Amino acid sequence: MSSLDRVKAGEFLSATLDMDSVFVGGEWQLQSGVSFQLRSRGVLIIEPNVISRSTKSIIVSAGVHGDETGPIELLQQLSGEILKGLFEPAHRLLFIIAHPEATLAHTRFIAENMNRLFAHRNEPNNIDRKIANTLQQEVDHFYQGSDIADVQDGVSRWHLDLHSAIRDSAHYTFAVSPCSAYPTRSNALFAFLEQAEVEAVLLSRADSPTFSWYSASKYGAQALTMELGRVAKLGENDLERLSAFDCALRVLLQQEEQPYSWQGSKLIVYKVTRTITKLSDDFNFNFPASQANFTFFEQGCLLGQDQDKQYFSLEGGEAVVFPNPHVALGQRACLLVQQAAVTAEGQIKVV
Repeated sequence: MSSLDRVKAGEFLSATLDMDSVFVGGEWQLQSGVSFQLRSRGVLIIEPNVISRSTKSIIVSAGVHGDETGPIELLQQLSGEILKGLFEPAHRLLFIIAHPEATLAHTRFIAENMNRLFAHRNEPNNIDRKIANTLQQEVDHFYQGSDIADVQDGVSRWHLDLHSAIRDSAHYTFAVSPCSAYPTRSNALFAFLEQAEVEAVLLSRADSPTFSWYSASKYGAQALTMELGRVAKLGENDLERLSAFDCALRVLLQQEEQPYSWQGSKLIVYKVTRTITKLSDDFNFNFPASQANFTFFEQGCLLGQDQDKQYFSLEGGEAVVFPNPHVALGQRACLLVQQAAVTAEGQIKVV
Protein backbone atom coordinates (compact mmCIF):
# COMPACT_ATOMS: atom_id res chain seq x y z
CA MET A 1 0.00 0.00 0.00
CA SER A 2 1.41 3.41 -0.98
CA SER A 3 1.78 6.25 1.50
CA LEU A 4 -1.11 8.01 -0.22
CA ASP A 5 -3.39 4.97 0.10
CA ARG A 6 -2.48 4.63 3.77
CA VAL A 7 -3.39 8.25 4.44
CA LYS A 8 -6.68 7.77 2.58
CA ALA A 9 -7.36 4.81 4.88
CA GLY A 10 -6.89 7.05 7.93
CA GLU A 11 -3.27 6.16 8.72
CA PHE A 12 -1.83 9.67 8.53
CA LEU A 13 0.73 9.08 11.29
CA SER A 14 2.06 5.68 10.22
CA ALA A 15 2.34 6.82 6.60
CA THR A 16 4.23 9.91 7.72
CA LEU A 17 6.68 7.91 9.85
CA ASP A 18 7.36 5.25 7.19
CA MET A 19 10.56 6.77 5.86
CA ASP A 20 11.33 3.62 3.86
CA SER A 21 8.40 4.27 1.54
CA VAL A 22 8.59 6.79 -1.29
CA PHE A 23 6.31 9.74 -0.61
CA VAL A 24 3.34 9.96 -2.95
CA GLY A 25 1.04 12.97 -2.71
CA GLY A 26 -2.37 13.49 -4.20
CA GLU A 27 -5.86 14.96 -4.00
CA TRP A 28 -9.20 13.23 -3.38
CA GLN A 29 -12.72 13.83 -2.10
CA LEU A 30 -15.22 11.97 0.07
CA GLN A 31 -18.87 11.54 -0.90
CA SER A 32 -19.71 14.19 1.71
CA GLY A 33 -17.77 16.73 -0.34
CA VAL A 34 -14.88 17.04 2.14
CA SER A 35 -11.69 17.19 0.07
CA PHE A 36 -8.07 16.42 0.88
CA GLN A 37 -4.66 17.35 -0.47
CA LEU A 38 -1.59 15.45 0.76
CA ARG A 39 1.08 17.99 -0.15
CA SER A 40 4.21 16.52 1.42
CA ARG A 41 5.16 14.05 4.12
CA GLY A 42 3.16 14.96 7.21
CA VAL A 43 1.33 17.87 5.55
CA LEU A 44 -2.40 17.42 4.88
CA ILE A 45 -4.93 20.08 3.79
CA ILE A 46 -8.62 19.39 4.42
CA GLU A 47 -11.37 21.50 2.85
CA PRO A 48 -15.04 21.44 3.96
CA ASN A 49 -17.86 20.86 1.54
CA VAL A 50 -19.07 24.46 1.84
CA ILE A 51 -16.90 27.55 2.31
CA SER A 52 -18.51 30.78 3.50
CA ARG A 53 -17.56 34.05 5.17
CA SER A 54 -17.63 32.29 8.53
CA THR A 55 -15.16 29.60 7.43
CA LYS A 56 -11.87 29.72 9.31
CA SER A 57 -8.45 28.57 8.12
CA ILE A 58 -7.03 26.55 11.03
CA ILE A 59 -3.58 25.00 11.33
CA VAL A 60 -3.04 22.25 13.89
CA SER A 61 0.61 21.19 14.07
CA ALA A 62 2.37 18.65 16.27
CA GLY A 63 5.83 17.15 16.46
CA VAL A 64 7.88 20.30 15.85
CA HIS A 65 9.85 18.70 18.68
CA GLY A 66 9.88 15.10 17.57
CA ASP A 67 9.70 13.40 20.96
CA GLU A 68 6.62 15.33 22.14
CA THR A 69 4.24 12.62 21.04
CA GLY A 70 0.97 13.12 22.95
CA PRO A 71 -0.25 15.83 20.55
CA ILE A 72 0.87 13.67 17.61
CA GLU A 73 -1.40 10.88 18.86
CA LEU A 74 -4.31 13.32 19.26
CA LEU A 75 -3.76 14.58 15.72
CA GLN A 76 -3.73 11.03 14.38
CA GLN A 77 -7.02 10.22 16.13
CA LEU A 78 -8.72 13.32 14.76
CA SER A 79 -7.32 13.05 11.23
CA GLY A 80 -8.25 9.37 11.11
CA GLU A 81 -11.89 10.17 11.87
CA ILE A 82 -11.99 12.93 9.25
CA LEU A 83 -10.32 10.74 6.61
CA LYS A 84 -12.83 7.95 7.27
CA GLY A 85 -15.78 10.33 7.07
CA LEU A 86 -16.65 9.98 10.76
CA PHE A 87 -16.04 13.66 11.60
CA GLU A 88 -16.92 16.46 9.20
CA PRO A 89 -15.11 19.78 9.72
CA ALA A 90 -16.71 23.14 9.03
CA HIS A 91 -13.41 24.91 8.34
CA ARG A 92 -10.31 24.71 6.17
CA LEU A 93 -7.68 22.69 8.01
CA LEU A 94 -3.95 22.20 7.68
CA PHE A 95 -2.74 19.23 9.75
CA ILE A 96 1.02 18.91 10.21
CA ILE A 97 3.15 16.15 11.73
CA ALA A 98 6.24 18.28 11.58
CA HIS A 99 9.44 16.32 12.17
CA PRO A 100 9.09 12.57 11.49
CA GLU A 101 12.86 12.07 11.48
CA ALA A 102 13.13 13.37 15.06
CA THR A 103 10.05 11.41 16.14
CA LEU A 104 11.59 8.19 14.85
CA ALA A 105 14.86 9.05 16.61
CA HIS A 106 12.98 9.71 19.91
CA THR A 107 14.56 13.15 20.17
CA ARG A 108 13.49 16.80 20.06
CA PHE A 109 15.50 17.58 16.94
CA ILE A 110 18.35 16.22 14.82
CA ALA A 111 20.88 19.05 14.49
CA GLU A 112 19.30 22.14 16.07
CA ASN A 113 16.08 23.24 17.74
CA MET A 114 13.62 23.60 14.87
CA ASN A 115 11.30 25.82 16.92
CA ARG A 116 13.92 28.56 16.72
CA LEU A 117 14.08 28.50 12.91
CA PHE A 118 11.00 30.45 11.84
CA ALA A 119 12.37 34.00 11.71
CA HIS A 120 13.16 33.67 7.99
CA ARG A 121 14.13 31.13 5.35
CA ASN A 122 17.19 29.21 6.51
CA GLU A 123 20.30 28.02 4.74
CA PRO A 124 19.29 24.39 4.08
CA ASN A 125 22.39 22.83 5.60
CA ASN A 126 20.65 20.37 7.96
CA ILE A 127 17.36 18.48 8.13
CA ASP A 128 15.84 20.76 10.79
CA ARG A 129 16.41 23.84 8.64
CA LYS A 130 15.08 22.14 5.53
CA ILE A 131 11.87 21.12 7.31
CA ALA A 132 11.43 24.60 8.85
CA ASN A 133 11.70 26.11 5.37
CA THR A 134 9.13 23.66 4.02
CA LEU A 135 6.72 24.39 6.86
CA GLN A 136 6.97 28.13 6.26
CA GLN A 137 6.14 27.53 2.61
CA GLU A 138 3.17 25.34 3.55
CA VAL A 139 1.79 27.98 5.91
CA ASP A 140 2.18 30.61 3.19
CA HIS A 141 0.36 28.39 0.69
CA PHE A 142 -2.46 27.57 3.12
CA TYR A 143 -3.25 31.08 4.30
CA GLN A 144 -2.78 32.65 0.87
CA GLY A 145 -5.01 29.98 -0.67
CA SER A 146 -8.12 31.46 0.89
CA ASP A 147 -9.83 34.77 0.17
CA ILE A 148 -11.99 34.45 3.27
CA ALA A 149 -10.13 37.17 5.15
CA ASP A 150 -7.09 39.36 4.88
CA VAL A 151 -4.36 39.69 7.48
CA GLN A 152 -6.28 42.33 9.42
CA ASP A 153 -9.04 39.81 10.21
CA GLY A 154 -7.03 37.36 12.27
CA VAL A 155 -10.09 35.72 13.87
CA SER A 156 -10.51 33.77 10.62
CA ARG A 157 -6.98 32.38 10.85
CA TRP A 158 -5.83 30.13 13.67
CA HIS A 159 -2.69 28.15 14.40
CA LEU A 160 -2.42 25.77 17.35
CA ASP A 161 1.13 24.40 17.58
CA LEU A 162 0.96 21.50 20.02
CA HIS A 163 3.84 20.46 22.28
CA SER A 164 4.51 18.55 25.51
CA ALA A 165 6.70 19.77 28.37
CA ILE A 166 10.05 18.11 29.08
CA ARG A 167 9.88 18.90 32.82
CA ASP A 168 7.46 19.08 35.72
CA SER A 169 5.17 22.08 35.80
CA ALA A 170 2.82 23.79 38.21
CA HIS A 171 0.41 23.83 35.24
CA TYR A 172 -0.13 20.52 33.43
CA THR A 173 -1.38 22.43 30.38
CA PHE A 174 -0.48 25.98 29.37
CA ALA A 175 -0.05 28.10 26.27
CA VAL A 176 2.22 30.86 25.02
CA SER A 177 0.65 33.67 22.98
CA PRO A 178 3.38 35.04 20.69
CA CYS A 179 4.01 38.73 20.19
CA SER A 180 2.41 40.21 17.07
CA ALA A 181 1.62 43.63 15.64
CA TYR A 182 -1.81 42.26 14.69
CA PRO A 183 -4.81 41.63 16.99
CA THR A 184 -4.05 37.99 17.78
CA ARG A 185 -5.48 37.68 21.32
CA SER A 186 -9.19 37.58 20.66
CA ASN A 187 -11.94 36.78 23.13
CA ALA A 188 -12.69 33.74 20.95
CA LEU A 189 -9.15 32.41 21.37
CA PHE A 190 -9.25 32.76 25.14
CA ALA A 191 -12.73 31.25 25.27
CA PHE A 192 -11.28 28.23 23.46
CA LEU A 193 -8.49 27.96 26.04
CA GLU A 194 -11.00 28.10 28.87
CA GLN A 195 -13.21 25.43 27.30
CA ALA A 196 -10.12 23.28 26.71
CA GLU A 197 -9.37 23.57 30.45
CA VAL A 198 -5.91 24.91 29.68
CA GLU A 199 -4.67 26.13 33.04
CA ALA A 200 -2.56 29.15 32.08
CA VAL A 201 -1.45 31.35 29.20
CA LEU A 202 1.68 33.49 28.85
CA LEU A 203 1.49 36.76 26.93
CA SER A 204 4.81 37.27 25.20
CA ARG A 205 6.04 40.82 24.65
CA ALA A 206 8.97 40.15 22.29
CA ASP A 207 9.43 38.44 18.95
CA SER A 208 10.53 34.81 19.13
CA PRO A 209 11.24 32.71 16.01
CA THR A 210 8.77 29.92 16.83
CA PHE A 211 6.30 28.24 14.49
CA SER A 212 3.25 29.87 16.09
CA TRP A 213 4.98 33.26 16.03
CA TYR A 214 5.45 32.91 12.26
CA SER A 215 1.69 32.58 11.72
CA ALA A 216 0.83 35.34 14.19
CA SER A 217 3.41 37.85 12.98
CA LYS A 218 3.04 37.29 9.24
CA TYR A 219 -0.64 36.39 8.91
CA GLY A 220 -2.28 37.81 12.03
CA ALA A 221 -3.43 34.34 13.07
CA GLN A 222 -4.85 33.53 16.48
CA ALA A 223 -1.75 31.48 17.24
CA LEU A 224 -0.53 29.62 20.30
CA THR A 225 2.32 27.38 21.32
CA MET A 226 0.47 24.89 23.53
CA GLU A 227 2.15 22.70 26.14
CA LEU A 228 -0.04 19.66 26.76
CA GLY A 229 1.20 17.33 29.48
CA ARG A 230 4.58 15.63 29.66
CA VAL A 231 6.85 14.02 27.09
CA ALA A 232 6.30 10.27 26.63
CA LYS A 233 6.93 7.64 23.96
CA LEU A 234 4.38 6.99 21.24
CA GLY A 235 1.63 4.81 22.63
CA GLU A 236 2.45 5.65 26.25
CA ASN A 237 0.67 9.02 26.56
CA ASP A 238 -2.21 9.49 28.99
CA LEU A 239 -4.59 11.10 26.50
CA GLU A 240 -7.44 10.98 29.01
CA ARG A 241 -5.83 13.93 30.80
CA LEU A 242 -6.10 15.87 27.53
CA SER A 243 -9.74 14.97 26.89
CA ALA A 244 -11.01 18.51 27.60
CA PHE A 245 -8.59 19.92 25.05
CA ASP A 246 -9.57 17.27 22.51
CA CYS A 247 -13.26 18.05 23.02
CA ALA A 248 -12.77 21.82 22.68
CA LEU A 249 -10.66 21.34 19.55
CA ARG A 250 -13.38 19.24 17.94
CA VAL A 251 -15.98 21.92 18.70
CA LEU A 252 -13.68 24.56 17.18
CA LEU A 253 -13.23 22.54 14.00
CA GLN A 254 -16.85 21.44 13.60
CA GLN A 255 -18.91 24.48 14.60
CA GLU A 256 -19.13 27.51 12.29
CA GLU A 257 -19.23 29.79 15.33
CA GLN A 258 -18.00 29.05 18.83
CA PRO A 259 -20.93 28.41 21.19
CA TYR A 260 -19.22 30.05 24.17
CA SER A 261 -17.39 33.21 25.23
CA TRP A 262 -14.53 33.84 27.60
CA GLN A 263 -15.63 34.07 31.23
CA GLY A 264 -12.21 34.96 32.62
CA SER A 265 -12.72 32.88 35.75
CA LYS A 266 -10.45 29.85 35.35
CA LEU A 267 -7.59 30.67 33.00
CA ILE A 268 -4.54 32.16 34.75
CA VAL A 269 -2.86 34.84 32.64
CA TYR A 270 0.84 35.62 32.95
CA LYS A 271 2.78 38.45 31.38
CA VAL A 272 6.34 37.75 30.31
CA THR A 273 8.49 40.19 32.25
CA ARG A 274 11.85 39.16 30.80
CA THR A 275 13.49 36.77 28.39
CA ILE A 276 16.90 35.66 29.60
CA THR A 277 19.31 34.97 26.73
CA LYS A 278 22.43 32.85 27.06
CA LEU A 279 25.37 35.09 26.18
CA SER A 280 28.36 32.92 27.11
CA ASP A 281 29.37 29.37 27.97
CA ASP A 282 29.67 30.52 31.60
CA PHE A 283 25.90 30.92 31.88
CA ASN A 284 24.27 28.99 34.72
CA PHE A 285 21.19 29.04 36.92
CA ASN A 286 21.18 29.26 40.69
CA PHE A 287 18.69 26.37 40.77
CA PRO A 288 18.64 22.85 39.26
CA ALA A 289 18.35 22.58 35.49
CA SER A 290 15.33 20.33 36.08
CA GLN A 291 13.44 23.04 38.00
CA ALA A 292 9.69 22.82 37.38
CA ASN A 293 8.01 25.35 35.12
CA PHE A 294 6.31 28.20 37.01
CA THR A 295 8.49 27.83 40.10
CA PHE A 296 8.14 31.18 41.89
CA PHE A 297 11.09 33.16 43.26
CA GLU A 298 10.61 35.99 45.73
CA GLN A 299 11.90 39.46 44.93
CA GLY A 300 15.68 39.68 45.11
CA CYS A 301 16.44 35.98 44.67
CA LEU A 302 19.56 35.30 42.60
CA LEU A 303 18.31 33.39 39.57
CA GLY A 304 21.52 32.97 37.61
CA GLN A 305 24.63 34.54 36.22
CA ASP A 306 26.39 34.92 32.88
CA GLN A 307 30.04 35.90 33.36
CA ASP A 308 29.85 39.17 35.34
CA LYS A 309 26.10 39.69 34.82
CA GLN A 310 23.73 38.51 37.56
CA TYR A 311 19.97 38.04 37.31
CA PHE A 312 17.78 38.72 40.36
CA SER A 313 14.03 38.31 40.68
CA LEU A 314 12.24 41.63 40.19
CA GLU A 315 9.77 43.46 42.43
CA GLY A 316 6.79 41.26 43.16
CA GLY A 317 8.79 38.13 42.43
CA GLU A 318 8.91 36.15 39.21
CA ALA A 319 8.23 32.59 38.09
CA VAL A 320 10.55 30.76 35.70
CA VAL A 321 9.34 28.96 32.57
CA PHE A 322 11.35 26.83 30.10
CA PRO A 323 14.65 27.04 32.02
CA ASN A 324 17.44 25.46 29.98
CA PRO A 325 21.08 26.45 30.58
CA HIS A 326 22.24 24.16 27.76
CA VAL A 327 20.77 26.10 24.83
CA ALA A 328 23.05 27.45 22.13
CA LEU A 329 24.62 30.88 22.58
CA GLY A 330 22.18 33.64 21.69
CA GLN A 331 19.11 31.52 22.39
CA ARG A 332 16.52 31.84 25.15
CA ALA A 333 17.61 30.28 28.43
CA CYS A 334 14.27 30.94 30.17
CA LEU A 335 11.23 33.15 30.42
CA LEU A 336 10.41 35.04 33.60
CA VAL A 337 6.73 35.76 34.22
CA GLN A 338 4.27 37.34 36.64
CA GLN A 339 0.52 36.86 36.97
CA ALA A 340 -1.37 39.69 35.29
CA ALA A 341 -4.83 41.25 35.35
CA VAL A 342 -6.35 41.72 31.90
CA THR A 343 -9.24 43.38 30.10
CA ALA A 344 -11.30 41.55 27.48
CA GLU A 345 -12.83 44.17 25.21
CA GLY A 346 -12.42 42.37 21.89
CA GLN A 347 -8.73 41.69 22.50
CA ILE A 348 -7.16 40.43 25.71
CA LYS A 349 -4.80 43.07 27.08
CA VAL A 350 -2.78 43.42 30.28
CA VAL A 351 -4.18 46.10 32.56
